[in-house]
Amino acid sequence: MILDQRVEKAGAAALAYGASTIMGVDVYELDIPFDDDSSGYGAPAGRWNRFDGVIVRITTADGISGWGECFAYSCRSAVAEAFRTMVAPLLMGQDADDVPGLIRKVQQKLHLFGRYGIAMFAVSGADIALWDRKARSAGVPLGELLGGRKRSEVAAYASLVHYGQAEVVRDRARHAVESGYTSVKLHETLPEIIRAGREGAGTGTELTVDANCAWNLDEARQQLPALEAIGIDWLEEPIYPPEDFESLAQLAAMTSIPLSAGENACTRYEFHKMMQANAVQHPQPSVTKIGGVTEFMAVLHEAEQRGIACMPHSPYFGPGYWATLQLLSAASGDPKLEHLYVEPEAFPGIATPIPREGRVQIPDGPGTGFEPDWTVLNAYTPNPRPGTQD
Repeated sequence: MILDQRVEKAGAAALAYGASTIMGVDVYELDIPFDDDSSGYGAPAGRWNRFDGVIVRITTADGISGWGECFAYSCRSAVAEAFRTMVAPLLMGQDADDVPGLIRKVQQKLHLFGRYGIAMFAVSGADIALWDRKARSAGVPLGELLGGRKRSEVAAYASLVHYGQAEVVRDRARHAVESGYTSVKLHETLPEIIRAGREGAGTGTELTVDANCAWNLDEARQQLPALEAIGIDWLEEPIYPPEDFESLAQLAAMTSIPLSAGENACTRYEFHKMMQANAVQHPQPSVTKIGGVTEFMAVLHEAEQRGIACMPHSPYFGPGYWATLQLLSAASGDPKLEHLYVEPEAFPGIATPIPREGRVQIPDGPGTGFEPDWTVLNAYTPNPRPGTQD
């Protein structure tokens, strides 16, 4: 039975089970190509140029649905199956109103399979969908349920993909600044390429670098003089393994460059360890990885208490992107949105808010604001399943 048929019968179910009883869970897998505008520059073969997506919908007996997203890059099938077989059965028939309480039960039942990685990616999608549904039920933007909206727009930075070529990085950084961005992030590790990014961005532009866990402590220490001379505004995930917060804290004490990390951390407990060690100035929770909105908000609160600013990880364009905007609407300080500086062939949501002159308007409709583009969900779903038609 497809979801819409279930929803047609929701009236009787609402009386029998309660309006907020979860009656339907659906999963949509996506494979969307994107253009990073590097084809004319001889970028290396095999570069990342497709988005794997796992989008989920949770519907309660009152017919209200919420949308979520699980992190799924290069692991889409595994994440989708984890959601279908591990998470969804724990949601069906449960009351959706107490999101933190329900998600805690789900996390506890799944702890045997790991507190991080694919299992938590699947939990994240459920949590986002439940919060979206709760805010829709209340008729307010999600930010209002998360402590109130502090802003209606947020600054964005252009997050460039890895190119590994100085001329391409120089050109793309220049292009981002010409598009109105005042902050650019590189995913590069060689000083000569990072220097080219600085040349392209200009001295008046904030420049940050994500090393993607490229170095051990000694190797990272050796990179510091060149990075300090170039003038970067934060260094992201310099250390492998990423959970080695002791080494990260040692590195932080060696440099004036602020350190950031967190896209590979799940749950508030990992972030507490990171912040307790004084390892980072900018924690970087990813709502599609950390465990969803519930865990993300716990990190925001601790960071606020410590007087440091979160800079979320958000290189995606589905419900997780929309949820990140709502979280930033409620965040303290002066946060920025990471916007992956590419052109997707299609967006899974209708009227996806993208930066204009380096700023993004935060949707003010109910929930996260995400509404699916069914044409896209049907056209880019590798394995269509029942319930994909509106």
